[in-house]
Amino acid sequence: MPDTRFAAIAEKVRAHEPLSRADGVYLFKQAPFHEVGKLANELRTEKNGRRAYYVFKRYLNTTNVCYAECKFCSFAAFEKDPRSYRWTAEQIIDKACAEPNDYDELHIVGGHDPKQTSLEFWLPVIAALHERIPHVQLALFTAAEIDYMCKRARCSYEEGLTQFRDAGVTSLNGGGAEILVKRVRDLVCPRKASAQEWLEVHRVAHSIGMKTNCTMLYGHVETLDERVEHLALLRELQAQTGGFKCFVPLAFHPEENELHEYGWTGGVDDLRTIAVSRLMLDNIDHIKAYWISYGIKMAQLGLNFGADDIDGPVDNQQRIYRDAGSKTDQSTPLSDLKRAIEEAGFEPTRRNLLYRVLEPA
Repeated sequence: MPDTRFAAIAEKVRAHEPLSRADGVYLFKQAPFHEVGKLANELRTEKNGRRAYYVFKRYLNTTNVCYAECKFCSFAAFEKDPRSYRWTAEQIIDKACAEPNDYDELHIVGGHDPKQTSLEFWLPVIAALHERIPHVQLALFTAAEIDYMCKRARCSYEEGLTQFRDAGVTSLNGGGAEILVKRVRDLVCPRKASAQEWLEVHRVAHSIGMKTNCTMLYGHVETLDERVEHLALLRELQAQTGGFKCFVPLAFHPEENELHEYGWTGGVDDLRTIAVSRLMLDNIDHIKAYWISYGIKMAQLGLNFGADDIDGPVDNQQRIYRDAGSKTDQSTPLSDLKRAIEEAGFEPTRRNLLYRVLEPA
């Protein structure tokens, strides 16, 4: 018997009508798995054809000292912990500029480190990076880090973000969103920026001309209804500002953190989450299947379930997923990424941070 509810949702998608929260919950809980994937792939193809994007990036985690105490985090450490580290300004600049430096994007994430995470520390570092590697676009800081720095500096988000933009920051990273629902944040990250603060940082960034990414960390304490609420809030902000360039669903990794009892996400959940994200976020152009999170083979499948970007660091010192037990390689040659895209049936398309096509021209 035909699924009339799914048929009605498919009709809305094809008519470019936004899906309701109830539609999203149905897609997660009841809709046929393969049909959800097919519909997401249809929308993905309409938006991006057979292109699958990748980026040549360098990924730096400049400190793991953090006092936010997020329950899902395996990376953070207090300053006196033997695992802790903090790079100096000179070390950051040297690592960012080290040869070969023909990469396109520098992605930096740290922690809530009172000795590093400040406007005073970062503004001269950014100016130096912008001068020494002007061809590299800078994707620096999450909204949670911006919130932390602006509160410490006692300045508004607009004042802090404007200083970063003028120093050379191209885009904010999408992290720190986790799940944008108070119940969840009270459980897993009560000391970090609230959902409203996270959204406001991005709203202000968009208002001063900065494009940003957005994410969702799923597979821990949240319900499927709360995943949908998260997606709906992102879509509503995008409808107001148009400033999100990409959404990145991030699978929770359980090792060495306080939420280990929730275990690993499954492949069906990962693929359904990618697909539902594509369908709910119809006004965000790009969805990433982040291969560091999923592994390269699952990321290939994700390209057929609504994702159009494989992303992932290819010249990096990324530690966040490694510390949480990731079994995937933490870097990979560009040639391997391109081959993975081709094997999945798509056209490898090298891009920059703002999705301008670099190869093929």
